[in-house]
Amino acid sequence: MNAELQFLTALQGLHTPARDAVMLFFTRLGNAGFVWIALAAILLLFRRTRRAGCILALALVCDLVLCNFILKPLVHRVRPCDLLPEVPLLIPHPSDYSFPSGHTAASFTAVAALWLAGKKRLAGTTLVLGVFIAFSRLYLCVHFPTDILGGAVLGIVLGAAASAIANYVANHKEKQRIV
Repeated sequence: MNAELQFLTALQGLHTPARDAVMLFFTRLGNAGFVWIALAAILLLFRRTRRAGCILALALVCDLVLCNFILKPLVHRVRPCDLLPEVPLLIPHPSDYSFPSGHTAASFTAVAALWLAGKKRLAGTTLVLGVFIAFSRLYLCVHFPTDILGGAVLGIVLGAAASAIANYVANHKEKQRIV
């Protein structure tokens, strides 16, 4: 058994009804990027936070396309729960592939986008939430640790890319206004 499967098997020793409930709560927050989409929508409502909301929304769209429509089908990695059938699943079996973790990618996309948009305190809060969401995917045995790492790296890159795009557009608009 490889190191990742050994790690996930060892994590199964942490299960208690209370921990299961907590991990189910966090993983459900990350389902379909709901919490991050809701946060982007709220930020878009207020003038003071609209730029951050735009960056976050753009980053999440990029994440959806790259993670779910390109990388997962391309890498085609089976989930650890398929290799460890003795581990009872506490959630419905995910229908897509394992790499990268979409929950983690969306979470770290939000962290990076908010940090680079200047919302550092909010980014700190989203980091804590994102780490719990990512860990819940390991705890529930639906992702390998490298799926989580790949999702985190992808999310940071996409948050940075969305910020760079927003800065480019803002600078271009400013130059157009001056001319």
